[in-house]
Amino acid sequence: MSQLTEEAVLDQLRNIIDPDLKKDIVTLEFIKDLKIEGGDVSFRIVLTTPACPVKDEFENQAKELVGSIEGVTAVNVTMDAEVPQGRGVANNVALPGVKNIIAVSSGKGGVGKSTVAVNLAVALSQNGASVGLMDADVYGPNVPMMFGVNEQPQVGPGNKLIPLEGHGVKLISMAFLVPPDKPMVLRGPMLHGVVRQFLSDVDWGELDYLIVDMPPGTGDVQLSLAQLVPVQGSVLVTTPQNVSLSDVTRAFKMFEQVAVPVLGVVENMSYFVPPDMPEKRYNIFGEGGGSDFAETHGIPFLGEVPLGMEVREGGDNGTPVVVSHPDSPQAAAFRSVAEAVAQQISIEAMKPELVIMSKA
Repeated sequence: MSQLTEEAVLDQLRNIIDPDLKKDIVTLEFIKDLKIEGGDVSFRIVLTTPACPVKDEFENQAKELVGSIEGVTAVNVTMDAEVPQGRGVANNVALPGVKNIIAVSSGKGGVGKSTVAVNLAVALSQNGASVGLMDADVYGPNVPMMFGVNEQPQVGPGNKLIPLEGHGVKLISMAFLVPPDKPMVLRGPMLHGVVRQFLSDVDWGELDYLIVDMPPGTGDVQLSLAQLVPVQGSVLVTTPQNVSLSDVTRAFKMFEQVAVPVLGVVENMSYFVPPDMPEKRYNIFGEGGGSDFAETHGIPFLGEVPLGMEVREGGDNGTPVVVSHPDSPQAAAFRSVAEAVAQQISIEAMKPELVIMSKA
């Protein structure tokens, strides 16, 4: 009987290809802590996101491939995840402890951008990631209401604000700092200062993802964020109707101009299914606009989210739909979007390494 070696195990695992990164899991250095004791083989597969949709498939493939090696009597696979550090952008300094910053943006108001940001953040947290949410929509800071959090942040060491927490997500918002009946009257330089403070004067701690809920449009906050920190990517939110698609095109062009990768587009309010007629589907705002936009601009289509009273109720009651109605079509759609966003973040984060390997 031939001797069982680490190289024999790794040779088998090279047959498992990551569908997004287009490399095998050994080349990508996903295999950690490989041990062989007699006929028992154990190792960890460390993925780039806890929201990886092929996690179970990888585990089953690994057990089958390694188990087929002569002399192997048992295979113990531990699935793990370590979100990679974002690539960063020239002239920007990364926030200490924050691996990836994701901007959620739209070209216009009323498309459910904050709803997408909130449920995206909570869904990523539910998958095991450490997540923060910065409410940069200073004129209409609705995130605290949607999380059911209305306290005032405490000041910690170094005079830094301690973010509040809701549903496993760290939160900061102007709504925590300004009385609800006071209008937000801010000019460009003041907006820049608010963004800077929310980034540098908040003790975010260790985060896999910092989601930034942007104001609608293409104004000062978007430019300030792009100038101050390395934004790993942006998520565009639209509805199927033409007026929304026209406006989101401007947002797409703006992120292109400031060299922020667009991770993809989410189509919100895609269709409505009456609760008492599940076989019916009404395309109230049109059909296919988001996917057509993604195809036209060469970006991923991250998914469509149907209309539902559960979403509105969750936002009003401070319990996002992925928590309040986890079995609803809307919650399933948001979880799918979260997986797609995490995949795209991993692809962006690994790009430099893949380019270097391809030149070797």
